[in-house]
This record gives sequence, structure tokens and C-alpha cells, in this order.
Amino acid sequence: MRLVEGGVFQMGSEAFYPEEAPRRKVRVSSFWMDETPVTNAQFASFVAATNYRTFAEIAPDPRDYPGMDPAMAQAGSLVFTMTDHPVDLGDPSQWWRWIEGACWRHPLGPDSGIDDLLDHPVVHVTHHDAAAYAAWAGKRLPTEAEFEYAARGGLPDAEYAWGDELTPHGQHLANTWQGMFPFANTAADGWVRTSPVRAYPANPYGLYDLIGNTWEICEDWWSLPSDARPRKKSACCAIDNPRGGFRAKSHDPAEPKTPRKVIKGGSHLCAPSYCQRYRPAARHPQSLDSSTSHIGFRCVKDVQAG
Repeated sequence: MRLVEGGVFQMGSEAFYPEEAPRRKVRVSSFWMDETPVTNAQFASFVAATNYRTFAEIAPDPRDYPGMDPAMAQAGSLVFTMTDHPVDLGDPSQWWRWIEGACWRHPLGPDSGIDDLLDHPVVHVTHHDAAAYAAWAGKRLPTEAEFEYAARGGLPDAEYAWGDELTPHGQHLANTWQGMFPFANTAADGWVRTSPVRAYPANPYGLYDLIGNTWEICEDWWSLPSDARPRKKSACCAIDNPRGGFRAKSHDPAEPKTPRKVIKGGSHLCAPSYCQRYRPAARHPQSLDSSTSHIGFRCVKDVQAG
């Protein structure tokens, strides 16, 4: 883990997506953060020690999903599948496939494995899975403010984690998508899917992969900044250690029974042509009962915890 010294910064952005605005002054306390996302090797150690089964490995109970065909109640997860032609970018079902048997051990489906991916981020995990690992490791999941502060790496006013250009001097500094999404990936950065967790340079805090590769699960409930729970301002008029919104207000109106958490950092599927969320301020909601092939996590620890 790396020590991230606390401080005050401008959280959010007003240049990209509305859910990132407004920019607001925030203070975070010092904390320890994992250098990298949790890898398949690390998650395998957790499972070996605890016999834990992830959400994707357990068949859903049809009683929890009114209208579900019981024959469809099989364990599995969502896997990105590249299309062979342009599609409606407003319809994610064009490139996401639910695959029976897909899980952290089998990231592309039952015939795939992780023997060659042990140093890649674990995927197909939900918030519950991530929180279980964190508790086993004696850690916790980061707040959204902690994640964004760490991802900025001491560059408080830059839109990208490394400056003001996505690819300075043509250099790729994170695992993202090059080409037209979701049918043409040139893989100019060397990777089509996930990459090893130290494939790109660390930021000034000594942290890797806070941008791109996989989205990372935070502890905060999803909300718009204006709907976040009120927090006391410090003497410098900064919001002190904000903790996002309320569970009851985190639901997608289209799925009112499913609360959502914040994910940060973007993934290898973020592209200039779609989802420009390879930035510290970027954020997205993720349902508690959904896992995918592009979402992982890392842990933090309070300074007083050692």
C-alpha cells in the first residue's frame, strides 16, 4: 500500500458529463491505498482461505426477480463482446452478453481461465464481493472522494490524471479503447481487454491503474453531487470527507428495487468515440446485483489503522 497524504482539492469537472458537476472544494484525510487493483492472484488467495463464492457464481433466486423464467436462473455474468459493425451507442445490449458460467475464474465464459491473467485485475465482482475481500484483508473500499484525490496524483486542475492531453506526444498512459467503439479496436496501446496491473507508469503517489483497465468499485452510494448527503464544511470552506448519497436515493428509476454504488476510473472500454470516462472526475453508477468483465476494485486503509 502507499500512503496518500490528505489535502484539499477541487472535486468534479464541468467539461464533460453533467453528473460530474459542479466542481466543489473537498478535503480528504490521509489514507493508505493499494498500489494496484486487486489481481486475480490476490483474489484467488482470498477464495482459497475463505471458500468464498462470488455473486456471479451463485444462481439467482427467481423470487428476487419477479417475471424471471426459472429456466434462466443460472449463474453467470456480463461479458463485453465486440460487434462487427457500427451499432446504436445508446443501446449497451448491443455489446454486452450475459454468459452462463462467466465469473472471476472464467472471465470470458466457462471455457476461459485466468492462468495467464494472474497479474490482471480481478473482474466479475460486485460491491458485496469487493467488500468481503476488503474485510478479509483488514481494509475497506475507498470513498469516491478518496479515489478521485488519489487518481489526480497531485495535479488538481488537470482533466486527465497525467495532464491536459489524453495521449501526450502520442503516448498511451492508461489501458483504454482506440478506434471506433464497439466494433473497431486498433489496440494501439497493446491491449484489447485487461492488462497487467503495472503495465503503465505509476502516478506521483506511486499508484497504478487508477485510470483505465477496469472500473473500480467505491463505497459511496450513487447520487448526483447536488443530492449527496450534507457534510460539514471545514474552516477552509471545503466539504470534509464526503460520503456520497443515500442508499434509498441511489436507485435507477427504471429499476427502483436495485440500489447502486459509484464506480470510478473508467476501463479498457472507454474511448474518445464513446464514454470519455478515463479521467479522475469521471463517475458512473453500478447496480449491486450486476457484475461485468470490466469492473474490479482496490482497497484502502485508514492511517490510524496502521
